[in-house]
Amino acid sequence: MSYLKTIEYRIIPTQSFTVIRNCSGCGQKTRFQNTGKFRVNANSSKIDVWLIYQCEKCRHTFNLTIYERQKNTNIPADEYQRFLDNDEQLAEAYGRNFQLFQKNKAEIDSKSENYELVKLQELIDETVCGSQTVITLQNPYHLKIRPEKLAAEILGLSSSQVKKLIAKEAITIRSTAQSVYISFSEISA
Repeated sequence: MSYLKTIEYRIIPTQSFTVIRNCSGCGQKTRFQNTGKFRVNANSSKIDVWLIYQCEKCRHTFNLTIYERQKNTNIPADEYQRFLDNDEQLAEAYGRNFQLFQKNKAEIDSKSENYELVKLQELIDETVCGSQTVITLQNPYHLKIRPEKLAAEILGLSSSQVKKLIAKEAITIRSTAQSVYISFSEISA
């Protein structure tokens, strides 16, 4: 039987990003965790909003800028209220916002990234010649995960088995900043 099976996944972080930075309390580079709280400061009609991160060792804090010197009319009223209420879901959402970390030049600890693979769809086209499976992994959060590790996880193989299959050209892996593509015909590890 000939077919083209297309499976699509999305890589989703299961927690806020951890930041690595110099800590004035520890006197060295340490890991900072999202506290789930915001700091809001208003100076006349200008508003600043920060997401508060805390050192895992000494509990010193640093503020990750969300809004800086914004007019109060530029921030939606419901979002502003959620900042004031220290809304945990909003703090978690901002804690996973890759662009926010880039804007703040914050170094994300890629070794501590926890994620889950969410299957979006699986399609089978039986009108093609040959048998091929293509797996696409969307990476909208720009998590730094080795493509071979993802292939091993999805295919239920060890990393060394995946590396051998890549060397034999039984599996092809191509990756971009936001996606990983894995394709293969038949796998016999």
